[in-house]
Parts: sequence; structure tokens; C-alpha cells
Amino acid sequence: MFTTSDDQQSRSRRDAFRSARRLFLGRAAQGVGTVALASLLHGGALNSLAHARTRGVLEHLPLPQKAKRVIWLTMAGGPSQFELYDPKPKLGELDGQPMPDSLTKGQQLAQLQGQKLVCLGPQFPFAKFGKNQIEISTLLPHIGSVIDDICLIRSMTTEAINHDPAHMFMNTGSQIAGRPSMGAWVTYGLGSESENLPGFVVMVSTGKGRSPQPIAARQWSSGFLPSKYQGVQLRGKGDPVLYLGNPAGVTRQQQGLDIQAINTLNAEHDALVHDPEIATRIAQYELAFEMQASVPELVDVRDEDARTIEMYGCQPGDGSFASNCLLARRLAERGTRFIQLYHRDWDHHSLLREELPLRAAEVDRASAALITDLKQRNMLDDTLIVWSGEFGRTPMSQSNKGSVGRDHHNQSMSMWMAGAGIGGGRAYGATDELGYRAVENVCTVHDLHATMLHLLGIQHDAFSVKFQGLDARLSGVEGARVLTELL
Repeated sequence: MFTTSDDQQSRSRRDAFRSARRLFLGRAAQGVGTVALASLLHGGALNSLAHARTRGVLEHLPLPQKAKRVIWLTMAGGPSQFELYDPKPKLGELDGQPMPDSLTKGQQLAQLQGQKLVCLGPQFPFAKFGKNQIEISTLLPHIGSVIDDICLIRSMTTEAINHDPAHMFMNTGSQIAGRPSMGAWVTYGLGSESENLPGFVVMVSTGKGRSPQPIAARQWSSGFLPSKYQGVQLRGKGDPVLYLGNPAGVTRQQQGLDIQAINTLNAEHDALVHDPEIATRIAQYELAFEMQASVPELVDVRDEDARTIEMYGCQPGDGSFASNCLLARRLAERGTRFIQLYHRDWDHHSLLREELPLRAAEVDRASAALITDLKQRNMLDDTLIVWSGEFGRTPMSQSNKGSVGRDHHNQSMSMWMAGAGIGGGRAYGATDELGYRAVENVCTVHDLHATMLHLLGIQHDAFSVKFQGLDARLSGVEGARVLTELL
């Protein structure tokens, strides 16, 4: 191809510019890798990069921040409020009699749709606890002992009536998969206070009984937010994280150099394409490297005194809910922003009398111990604890091969909150005399999310991300309200 001298000179200048640009990007990327490695290897000598990785998008909070962190205790399967938190003497009087048609006609039910509906009275007695003599089940004596620190909500409602959509709705404010979970929203907004542990951690335990429904990782997804905000699941038994240790013959310094090389390449590519997922990959490589040192220290509870272990009633490392509660406190101490514990096997369509006492015993002592432990360490004032299932249970009986149970129910459920500015020692809201529907101070999941964000210093109706042309929010767009009466 024929070219002029001017063309050749122009091409030479362009080639020189491109070479210089590649050299600049390569050196800049290597600089980033070197800074990252120095931060990793020398523990805070250069922590500005770690700070950039852990900070959130909200640099200035619009509201006073009562809660610095959240511990969400999820009873997966839907615990029965009638045996735990919502005493209904009238329902007991009508036990075995037809459920009034005026309450149930045309209503959405799960497995009882089209069947004969019969009242089922509470199967276990209630007792009064605390200064205000709040009635809760005798199955929960330890929670009863800390009731003065708890606000019990008896008028919560939800939109979903089956497990997975109900978990999605409780976690994300939408029944549709693909939206960010509340833990992802919170860490996106506030970041994390820990430089060597994830800002959002999930742990799952299972009751010793039947085979419960699985808990899918989409429940702690980051949705359309950058993936670095998704929850990280730690295993409660065995190694908390797979591949935590280096292969035989690989030192920590060698591992750090590998990460430096990988992040150098990633940073160079990110400088060209500006892909947020590449930035996430860089941050997660750095976090994973730090977790190799921080996670073993987290789960090594030899520094816990015997009295604390006894208070939780756990064998550390056994994968139980109690053991996970102890780890939740340790995570909170180390700056993790959002901690979510799932305890499965609360879905009692049958064997209610036999199985519910087992589940209650597995969580009662540890739930109360978490409150007491945080309080002793002066952490309860800025830690929000939430105890909830994904929906409630019906006041109608569901019989299965001679055993008694209750169906899913979304028009009434009970839950509680404690710490971080929540007023304790009271019961909020009420259901009708048979417990079918919330009728006083009715609360929605969106209200709950709005209140949670409010306590974290975030204005819920101004905290949004543009998604598919709309302003998406954790608290929805249906007019959620902050439950100021609880504060």
C-alpha cells in the first residue's frame, strides 16, 4: 500500500502514543497492585485502598445513626405465632369448631384452599414476663427473661404466602428474584467497618429433625447492585470458607505476589473498559487474601470465657444456631455491617406439638444470650437485632396422617426487634380475637425495612438506584412508613 512521508510520520506518532499509553497503564496498574499488596502484607501501613474498598456510597448520613450494624435472626419456614408470641384465648375456646366464614371467605390460603376450615387453639401455655407482664410462650423462657429489651410486634403482615417468594419479599422487598437483599442495600449505602472481613455475612443452621426446604443463595444476592455487596456465606461447621489455606508449599508472601500479578492485569483491563465487575474482582481478591488470616482468628473462640460459652449453650464450631449466634457477636465486634442467621425447619404443617418445642429450644437460649452479651459489652445500643420468619401460620388446623399442624399465613405474624433505639418491654399491634388478621397498628415488610434504614441513618424514600428506568428502593414505592412508635 502506497503511503506518503506525512502518513508514515503520523502513523509513527500514533504508535508512539499508544505505546506510551500502554506503558503508563501498565505501570499505574502495577502501582495499584503494589499498594494493595503493601496494605495486605503490612497490616494498615497503607490502608487508604482498604478504606476505598469498604466505604459506602453515602458519605454523609441524612439522619442520626442509632444502629451501626444489624443482626437478623431468620426462622426459616414460618414459626407459629399462636404457640410463641400471640396468645388467643378465644381461639382456644373454639378449638375444633368451624372457622367463621366471615373471616376466611374469598381469602388466599396455601394448602388449605377449598378444605374444611377448623379452629386450632394454642397448643402450649403462655406466661407473663418482664416489668409490663408481656405474655409469650412458656417454650421461650430465656427470651422472656430479656423481654424488657425487646419490642414484640404482633401485627406484622406480608404479601407472599409460599416460602421462596416470602423469603424474597422479606429480604428484598419484592417477590421477584433479582433485587438486592437488605444486607446488600445496607453495605452499598454504608460500607463496612471491617477491612479484613466481609461487610455482609450469612450463616445457616438446621434443626435436628426433618428435611427442611433449602435456603437459596439468591436470598443474599446483590441483585442489580455491584456484586461485591452480596452476602458471603460462612459455614458453621468445619472450615468456615473453602480453600481458606494455601496449597502445600505456597507461602503467604507467594500468595500475595500472585494476587498482585492478577490484580495488575485486572486493573489494566479495567482502565480500558471501566467494568464494575472487574473492580469487584480486584476488591474480592484482596478481601479473600485478608480473610485467610482474619477468618481463622474469628472462629477461634479460645479467648471466650466458659461463662459466655455456657450462656449461649453451644459447642463452638458445631454448626448450631447457638454457635452461629456467638460468631455473630464476634463478627459485630470486628466491624461486619450486616449479619444474617438462618435457622431452618420451622415449617410445621404437621407434627406441631412434637417439633415446635425442639425448634424453640434450639433458638431460645442463644437469642437471649446474644442480647445479654451485646448489652454487657455496651454494643446493644448501636446494634439492631431482628427475629422473624418469612410469614405466620393459620389459626386453622391442618391435619396430616393424624398429626396437627398449621398452614402458611400472610395476614398476621409476630416478630421482635431489640437494641439501637428500639423501645423495649412492650408489645406493639394486635390481631383479631382469633388471630386471623392484623387489626391494630398494622405493619408491612416495607414499613419494617423503612424503620431499619431509619435507624441506620438512611432516609428510606431517598435511598434508591435507577434500575430499568425506575427508582428502585428497598422500602418499595407503595408508601412505606417509619414505625416511629417503636423508637
